[in-house]
Amino acid sequence: MRSRHHDIADDLRQLITAGGIQPSERLPSEADLADRYEVSTVTLRRALAVLQGEGLVEKIHGKGNFVRRPPRKILYVGGWGTLDPWTAAEPALHVTVRSTTVQAQAHLTALLKVPTGSPIVETTCISHEGESPHGLARIYMPRDLVPAGVLDDDFMCRDAVTRFAVLGSPPAALRETVCARPPTSDEASALRIGQAPVVLSVTRIATDSTGRIVEATLLTFPGDRVEAVFTTHHVTDDRQTQG
Repeated sequence: MRSRHHDIADDLRQLITAGGIQPSERLPSEADLADRYEVSTVTLRRALAVLQGEGLVEKIHGKGNFVRRPPRKILYVGGWGTLDPWTAAEPALHVTVRSTTVQAQAHLTALLKVPTGSPIVETTCISHEGESPHGLARIYMPRDLVPAGVLDDDFMCRDAVTRFAVLGSPPAALRETVCARPPTSDEASALRIGQAPVVLSVTRIATDSTGRIVEATLLTFPGDRVEAVFTTHHVTDDRQTQG
């Protein structure tokens, strides 16, 4: 026998797709919807959970349930290690930035190849379009390599951070590892996507001419909100052309 909450989810889905509730519009309160369908709030929340899992409805803590606007994809340019200029300059897209100093433990010692306890600056950036998060970046740098102003939210540094770009001097090498995987609980919470969707994960390692790792970045994008573009260039051996 079909569950009542699935019938409610079907009805709300039809209402939303028919335009009865517009993107970004708030749904009636859970109590009002429960009264309308003559069910308990527990059953009503199960129905909303179905729509949230489909990405049709988003619950914002303290505000209510909203119809999600179809996601506009952002573009990540591999090799340059940044959001493309058009995406970063999009007026509707804004980035919140927070920097703090931590001590390297466990995964950070392996990621940056530094001794345990080394001072590391962690910069966390979350890009948003309206209320919807679009991407998450965690940028790690040894404390002695951090450019002036990062911890003080300097404007020039913030501009680089909003593009998820490398913060320091241009590195000698940039290595990016890309995979699709389920989100961690922290990522799902930050991006408000639940545990079901797949995320695009980019691990970016920047090294200087001596091979020292100067920055490690963990980027996470919901799979339905990003396109990653990687361009390769043929390198000509100057010694052959000069011969």
